[in-house]
Amino acid sequence: MAKFFIIALTVMLVMQGYVSWHVWRVLPFSTPVKVVIILLMLAALACMLLQFKSDTMPLSLATAVYEIGNSWLIIMFYLMLIFLLLDIGRIIHLVPATWLKDNAITSLTISGALLVTLVAGNIHYHNKVRQEIHLTTNKQLERPLKIVMLSDLHAGYHNRRAEVGRWVDMVNAEHPDMILITGDIIDGRMRPLLEQGTSEEFKRLEAPVIACLGNHEYISGIDKSIDWIKQSGIRLLIDETVNIGDVTVIGRDDRSNYTRKSVNQLVQGVTRDNYLILLDHQPYHLEEAEQNGIDLQLSGHTHRGQIWPLSLVVKSMYECAYGQWKRGKTDYYVSSGMGIWGGKFRVGTDSEYAVITITPRNN
Repeated sequence: MAKFFIIALTVMLVMQGYVSWHVWRVLPFSTPVKVVIILLMLAALACMLLQFKSDTMPLSLATAVYEIGNSWLIIMFYLMLIFLLLDIGRIIHLVPATWLKDNAITSLTISGALLVTLVAGNIHYHNKVRQEIHLTTNKQLERPLKIVMLSDLHAGYHNRRAEVGRWVDMVNAEHPDMILITGDIIDGRMRPLLEQGTSEEFKRLEAPVIACLGNHEYISGIDKSIDWIKQSGIRLLIDETVNIGDVTVIGRDDRSNYTRKSVNQLVQGVTRDNYLILLDHQPYHLEEAEQNGIDLQLSGHTHRGQIWPLSLVVKSMYECAYGQWKRGKTDYYVSSGMGIWGGKFRVGTDSEYAVITITPRNN
């Protein structure tokens, strides 16, 4: 973990330095104004780093630090891409060098494009998308089964109690038979959940709620995360199964636990006549569900990259990084997530919940 932190910090400092140098050069302002702007950028970077001390701050200040720091990460990423493209254009003589030096037009163009992208991305994030999925099965079900699937809520400093409450109302309006959550309910800190009383919102869900763990539950402190999830009225399956009528839900521990059970171990002793649903936060090795007779695997974790062009990178990392998939007789759905990690921007991806209806073919 320490090695990862050092690498991440180094990358952020390099990005900050590259962007700051270009901002200094391109802005057509006096030196004192440029100094103020660079200091504001450094303050935003400091907010990113201060997140690790957020639990020692007043809740309102910690929330502001989180929002500013993580929003700056997205802004800095896009500025880096813009300046990188301009640098490449300059090297191959497509972009005049004057565009990158004390240029008001370049400054206004970059600022305007970035502002439009981020405002639209923030609006799009708050507009939750309802994904409707219809599946059929040869297995015997008493009646069609309606499931609401959630993933990656990341409740905490930025997805606060009021926002979670809005999501609960959306789910209850579907009147599902069950609610399945595929991990990362918690963002990374327990303190905002406890002080805001966020668990009370989850208790308002009007159908049985079953969840598996995600990697952010481990980041938040696995023992405290487990206790809080259970106290929120959620049935947490950690390498466990539960039968609900003709359906067996299997909740796999997150791969953060290197000793978690394999899918093959988890299906030992289950009633194969039941419709088998596997909850596995990270969608790696999809062949395991197919090989072990799982009817439906639900996963999240990827966020579909969250912002373009990271969505292209994530797509190359997984067999299925987002959406519906099929392997043999096994159906899959990988969600881009209801909530979000970091800045509240969705560019080229959706914040969503899935409404899945499973109908027996003999109906």
